[in-house]
Amino acid sequence: MKAARPGGVRSRRSGGRDRKLTGSFDPVRSFRMKIDIGITDTQRREIAEDLSRLLADSYGLYLKTHNFHWNVTGPMFNTLHLMFETQYTEQWTALDEIAERIRALGHRAPGSYSEFASLTTINDDASSVEAGDWKGMVKALVLGNEAVCRTARKAFDAVNKADDQPSADLLTQRLQIHEKNAWMLRSLLE
Repeated sequence: MKAARPGGVRSRRSGGRDRKLTGSFDPVRSFRMKIDIGITDTQRREIAEDLSRLLADSYGLYLKTHNFHWNVTGPMFNTLHLMFETQYTEQWTALDEIAERIRALGHRAPGSYSEFASLTTINDDASSVEAGDWKGMVKALVLGNEAVCRTARKAFDAVNKADDQPSADLLTQRLQIHEKNAWMLRSLLE
């Protein structure tokens, strides 16, 4: 590569000819390949949007579960501390799987608090922590797991229309986990 010429234009030898590169040249964009996995661009976008909502809800539930793990007190401390740890650990792994599926579909995965806040349906209320109310924590996690289930179910419409088996498999796995978590948590309140 030769040194930059006046005006921000550089020149590079290529096949015996000089090729001028402007300051706006983006090698990543210029070599971006079209995605052709048997799902249309529109279908991939719709699925990625649905999975982004699932990612946001999953992240919100992860944060809530981890918060409750740190702050649970009372006679159910040991049981809930361990249960919450098991759940948030599994949820952490799932976040990566959901985000990577969004990327495999050719879209950017949301990854900031502001993006998650605009996409999530999970209530961020932590009043049960302030009150030291383990039953309130359990109830909040039941509601959070159920919310994730509803978000996952909504994504099936676009996934089924596109015949997107990997996304369907991911959604099915998430439903199985969150329905089981909700059941186990709900059982503590009976």
